[in-house]
Amino acid sequence: MTKYVYDFSEGNRDMKDLLGGKGANLAEMTNMGLPVPPGFTITTEACLTFLAQGGAPAEMLEEAGEHLRDLQDAMGKTLGDPGDPLLVSVRSGAKFSMPGMMDTVLNLGLNDRSVEGLAKQTDGDVRFARDAYRRFIQMFGKIVMDVPADAFEHVLDEAKAAKGPNAQDTDLDADDLSALIERFRAIYREHTGGDFPQDPKDQLRLAIDAVFRSWNGKRAIDYRRQNKISDDLGTAVNVVAMVFGNRGEDSGTGVAFTRDPATGEKVPYGDYLENAQGEDVVAGIRNTKRIAELEPIDPESYHGLMDVMATLEGHYHDMCDIEFTIEKGKLWILQTRIGKRTAFAEWVMAYDMLDEGLIDEDEALLRVDANRLEELFKRRVKADGARPIAKGLNASPGAATGAVVFTADDAQERANAGDKVVLVRRETTPDDYHGMIASQGILTSAGGTNSHAAVVARGEGIPAVCGADAIKLDPAAKTFTANGTTVKEGEVVTIDGFTGNVYVGELPLEESVLEKARSGDATARGEKIWKAFERLMSIADARRRLRVRANADTPDQSSNARDRGAEGIGLCRTEHMFLGEERVGAVRQMIFAETEAEEQKAYDALLPLQREDFVGIFRAMDGLPVTVRLLDPPLHEFLPNQVELAVGVARAEERGEDEVRLRDERVPLDEARVILGKVDQLHEANPMLGLRGVRLGIVKPGLYAMQVRAICEAAARVKQEGGDPKVEIMIPLVATKPELEQMRAELEPVAAEVLRSEGVQLDHLEWGTMIELPRATVTSAEIAEAAEFFSFGTNDLTQTAFGFSRDDIGKFVGMYEERKLVPANPFVTIDQPGVGRLMRIAVEEGRAANASLHIGICGEHGGDPASVAFCEELGLDYVSCSPFRVETARLAAGQAAVGSTESAST
Repeated sequence: MTKYVYDFSEGNRDMKDLLGGKGANLAEMTNMGLPVPPGFTITTEACLTFLAQGGAPAEMLEEAGEHLRDLQDAMGKTLGDPGDPLLVSVRSGAKFSMPGMMDTVLNLGLNDRSVEGLAKQTDGDVRFARDAYRRFIQMFGKIVMDVPADAFEHVLDEAKAAKGPNAQDTDLDADDLSALIERFRAIYREHTGGDFPQDPKDQLRLAIDAVFRSWNGKRAIDYRRQNKISDDLGTAVNVVAMVFGNRGEDSGTGVAFTRDPATGEKVPYGDYLENAQGEDVVAGIRNTKRIAELEPIDPESYHGLMDVMATLEGHYHDMCDIEFTIEKGKLWILQTRIGKRTAFAEWVMAYDMLDEGLIDEDEALLRVDANRLEELFKRRVKADGARPIAKGLNASPGAATGAVVFTADDAQERANAGDKVVLVRRETTPDDYHGMIASQGILTSAGGTNSHAAVVARGEGIPAVCGADAIKLDPAAKTFTANGTTVKEGEVVTIDGFTGNVYVGELPLEESVLEKARSGDATARGEKIWKAFERLMSIADARRRLRVRANADTPDQSSNARDRGAEGIGLCRTEHMFLGEERVGAVRQMIFAETEAEEQKAYDALLPLQREDFVGIFRAMDGLPVTVRLLDPPLHEFLPNQVELAVGVARAEERGEDEVRLRDERVPLDEARVILGKVDQLHEANPMLGLRGVRLGIVKPGLYAMQVRAICEAAARVKQEGGDPKVEIMIPLVATKPELEQMRAELEPVAAEVLRSEGVQLDHLEWGTMIELPRATVTSAEIAEAAEFFSFGTNDLTQTAFGFSRDDIGKFVGMYEERKLVPANPFVTIDQPGVGRLMRIAVEEGRAANASLHIGICGEHGGDPASVAFCEELGLDYVSCSPFRVETARLAAGQAAVGSTESAST
């Protein structure tokens, strides 16, 4: 029989799959002897069964009833008892932390009678009891019964306004709260058609159902899609005896981190609110105090909290995020988890913890997220004397500039249209998630460093400034004011997540510490983040087997790639060398040539231009391999667009003009007619599958011969200079062994003749092909007999395997991911069951036929950490990616060699 419910004493931290992260850690802390309120966890299996059958399994309800009776016995109270009530919270808790994305209900068990019993329990504190009841009605109505949150908030705001300007909810007295309860009950009745439930067991059953359903809520689904979390995990439900932080000035609630989650600094960090319940901190409805300010308020609880924090960090060997409540001077720990942190902080923490001996080198390497490495290179605001209009808390680092929007829906809509926006709110809620991740930055006027806005922004790598209380929003007018400055919707602001400053207008940005350090800046090289970067990257380089090359087409790109640690070029795209006025003219001369002599004249013009490009690249990559792909795209790409040209010719003829105006040039009408004729002649219904790649080399053999001559002449010159060029010539889009054999038979003599005439011998000159067609993968054993290397062109391989156009997939890939028709965008991460299977066939059968075959990947997947890990699994020799992703690939390759662990940032 399946066990659906576990007491906290029955679990441990290794049971996250079953108990969720919150339940597993509550169990762990209970067994450590920490002050955790008693309770029990209903498993993720129960959630999945509930969702599958549309209701709770009967066995689960029976087990939950038994555990509730045990909890009542332990507490000496009965749920909802009129004289001495037990109250509980009902909290979600999935395997992976999803802050604010699912639902929690507090104060469950209160009704019209037990509220009086709660007052008796608290020495006649009627105000406290009624405040707890109004919170419960509000939370239960919103979360369990889908009553609009604004309906309650509007009435609460009216009650506070009646007490005077700037009144808080803590200013409402017992009579105010009694009237508020009646208004809340009326709102509940209006929206649900029934009275607020008085039976505590009905309340509990409905709350558990609501938490289970919240797994499939929009915000939870959006979060899982953004963070690549499986939909098949489900959430657990934790039923916990209530403790109260809103029992007066000697009570309170807070969220604390054992280290600063924004900077990584080894100092306690967090927020505390006196006389408040937990949701007040996260919701940001009141500005919080720093955790250090708790010490003078309640020294005993503060030092107890510091002891707990040290114990937990030592136990988990990581930075911990802790939720706590103080009730009448008694400290309770309500939750712990491995704390989310910025990309910046995770590097500093891993470095420090390695130094402290808390973790070893492999664990330090696995603590940093390769997907977020690029965030370390984010630029910062260069204020240059500009005065901020407001200052808040530096909740999430980075600089952001964009047009102001005031709603999440507007942020998403404008971002989808290509606009850069900054979302400005008083505070954010989980329902704003879709707009938050669409924004360049987030700015709130309320809330602390652990508000919803701050936690989500840090997790997603979005710059954020929170609690900028000088900002006053006017949602109706769609404006905000700050210290006399009014900013309207659509106007541009800049926020600095490092300092908390807010500026009007678009400010210039400066390079990050890491970029400055790479450039030799002595001050930057003294920063801890640079030391952390150097040390952890050296560990990654020592561990990895995969080599990392770069996709680079110019000497500057090649030098940049080498500076970033590239060990060669895996893809040099020669078509990029044909761009520019002088070169395009020669290419067009080749396209329009009517005779071999005319065609050769064009090649003669292109040869020296290509040669000089290759000389620079071979110099920059001296001693490292350079894979040069011969021309791949169809020739029509070097001619004007067919439709634009036809329209231009027709318009010129109609107007009697002697020139055709195109986007970038003016062409004599007669010449334009000739070009149009050639464009029409070259037009293909599906050019990506037409005359391109090796087919182009077969049809125009002089083209590839010219390129090979330029490559070898350049290599010879660099060799004569004392360099060590390592040349790999790649023939693209090969589908059959005879194609490759014919090309090599035509081109190898050209290379040999150049080297002979130059009196040079190259130590490394190889010939290979790009594997980018399904047929090539399944006939790789044949092709390998004619190749010295394979390089997977996974962009085209994905296109041809799926039948997707990478240029058009954006129109529907979001829907495909949402409906789980594909696990992820296959142009971002390799589709392992399909494209990956083809790659595996090519690797295994290619190497079986040619044991010396070396194999790499040069599609953009070469910089995707998940794809790099798959390449390690396949046993490829190298990955190649954009120069700016070389560090990411190096790190991912090191991590793939070591193994895997749950990243602290997920």
